[in-house]
Amino acid sequence: MLTRCRRGVVMSDREDLLRSLTDRSELTDLVARHSVWLDEARYDESDRLFTTDVVVRSPRGTATGLDGLVALARAGHDAYSRRMHSKSNLVVDVDGDTATVRAHDLAVFVIDDESEAIAAAVHRYGARRTESGWRFTSLDITPIALTAPLARVL
Repeated sequence: MLTRCRRGVVMSDREDLLRSLTDRSELTDLVARHSVWLDEARYDESDRLFTTDVVVRSPRGTATGLDGLVALARAGHDAYSRRMHSKSNLVVDVDGDTATVRAHDLAVFVIDDESEAIAAAVHRYGARRTESGWRFTSLDITPIALTAPLARVL
């Protein structure tokens, strides 16, 4: 069966399915790369994940643009000697060249050699297909839990 997509190009159901699966895979990979971006402070790779007009809302404040995003990330993460974010339960909804992704985020923040804290949040991403691939246009972070510093046992 052939269908006409929004740009007037005729595509088969198989091509539509392949496009849908590819989009979901790319968006899932982008979420994983966001965790690595934070954990390894790869702020010089911001344009590989986010649009230049990205808007981020978190308990620490709102940031607009790549410079604001990096400043907000540094303010929330640079104080820790190490950090590890893990995303799960992704729900990806694609609508043409835009998408939303909902993910659970569990993060461990190593404070020092003796203590760490654990945080949980829901991340809601907005995304747009660009000439360079999918990029996040927005991120809303809703905190769920944060522990006080915990004594390290390892």
